[in-house]
Order: sequence, then structure tokens, then C-alpha cells
Amino acid sequence: MARRKRGQPVHGWVIIDKSTGLQSTETANRVRRLFDAQKAGHGGTLDPLATGVLAVALGEATKTVPYVMDGPKTYQFTVAFGAATDSDDVEGDVIDTSDHRPTEADVRAVMGGFLGDIMQVPPRVSAIKVDGERAYDLARDGEDFELAARPMTVYRLELLQCSPEAARFEVEATKGFYVRALARDIALACGTLGHVTSLRRLATGPFRESQAVSLEKLEEVGQEGALIEFLTDPIHALAGIPAVELEPAEAVRIRNGNPVSLVRRSQIDKLGDLDLDSEVVLTVQGQLLALARFEAGQLQPFRVFNL
Repeated sequence: MARRKRGQPVHGWVIIDKSTGLQSTETANRVRRLFDAQKAGHGGTLDPLATGVLAVALGEATKTVPYVMDGPKTYQFTVAFGAATDSDDVEGDVIDTSDHRPTEADVRAVMGGFLGDIMQVPPRVSAIKVDGERAYDLARDGEDFELAARPMTVYRLELLQCSPEAARFEVEATKGFYVRALARDIALACGTLGHVTSLRRLATGPFRESQAVSLEKLEEVGQEGALIEFLTDPIHALAGIPAVELEPAEAVRIRNGNPVSLVRRSQIDKLGDLDLDSEVVLTVQGQLLALARFEAGQLQPFRVFNL
């Protein structure tokens, strides 16, 4: 006999406005406990120093976590000029200083070099693995090591404020992008040193700051039993993927892991010119049912949602 899962079958995304000092996993666990959900995950780690959008998935929404993690991220951050730290942020120890302070013109002149496809060397204090060990562990132990540059794409980089001592930016980039590394490299390109003093995530994948609620607010509302209003349907994590509405009989086949044929003209027209193995969202009566791949005129499910 299967062991009954602890908690309630709660499914959806909760968009948290994380405060400074909280770990991402700790935040996700607190949300899970508030909703008494059976399981939880999150759509991309935020450093304890950082604030802003942390998307927490509950129940069946955890099956959509990779789609949020793979989406672009938007941040606002402040760079303090004149000092480098071992972590490239304000929480690290100062390892070098510079008397040079760039002008706004200096900063704007180098920004174009950080747009589009770039190569980025991660901070030494990071979760990147080196010969099976986390870089932050090696850095903490005083080991000598090098991190390889990785390809990244920066979609947008804007200068919001600038003074001789600091500059504030907004950046939108691919997953795996390190804002701390960008701050370090902008300062170096300006002929000085720098580190991040504040960092806020404004968006992750399809989720925005305007949707976010603080843990404190969530805990307050939880005492009144009104948490359901903060749940976002799991389908929102799949924005941008073509969708097909199925008939109930077709849905039964999908739930059993069987493919369905694209026989209705409305289905074919909606999908357009899909490549083989393209992913498709399947719904029934407006509710998320499954993710499928388009194969030889059929939709083959590979992830079914038990909502």
C-alpha cells in the first residue's frame, strides 16, 4: 500500500518578495509550511544579500520549475567603486583598493561591451563546480583555482544613476548570469575596482515584482485562512509555449500516457509550423493537463499534471 504524502494537495506558484538575509531554500520551506503543501521548490536561487522576486512552486507546479529557471532574469543593482572584495559583493572581505573614480561618461562608454553575447567569469565565491568541488568551498579553504569564462547573453543594460562613488544599473540576462561578476567587470573596464552593495531581482521568467508578496504579509494572511488568493496557476510558468485544448476523451488518453492525433483543423492551425520534438501545452476545459512533444502528427505526453 502506497504511503500517504504528508500535507495537502496544493498546486501553484507563490511569488515572494524575498527580504535580505533569507536563504532561498529556507524561504520555499516556509511557504510550503504556510500552505501545508506536500512539496515545494523554487525557480532560481537568490543570494541572501539579494531581495526581490523568488518564485516558489507548490505541488504539481514543481514540474514546471525548469521552465522558470530557464527564463531570463531582470535585476537592479548598485556598484560601489574603489574596492574589490573576495566575493564581489559587500559581504566579502576587501582584497584591493583603487583611488580612481570613473565619470558617468566613462561608465556609459564601457557598457556596450557587456551587451549581447558575452563571456563571463563567475565570482570565486559561487556554486560553480571545479573538479567536483564548489568554488565557494575552495575559496573558503584558500585554494588556488581558476574559473573558466562561460557564454552569457545580456538583453538589456541600463544606467539608472551614477556618481563618483557608485552607479546603479538594471540588467536583463540569461539564466546563470552573475550580477556580481558584471559589477566587477564594469569597474575593471572603467579602470577601477568595484563590488555589489545592493541587488534586487525584478523578474524571473514570466513572474514580475508586481506579483510578489512578502513572507511577513503571507504569514499575516495565513492566520486569516486567505492564502489561496496568492496562488498562481501552474500554467503561467509555461507562457510562450503553444497550447492545444483537448476534448475530454482525448484527455483520458493523455492521462494514461498515450498520444493523441492532431485531427482537428483548429488544432493544426493553432500550432502553426512546429518542428519535430517541439513542446506543446495540453489543456482540458481550460485546465493544465500535460506537456507533450509534437511527433509525426501526434502529441506525445511526457509530463502529466495531476491537478
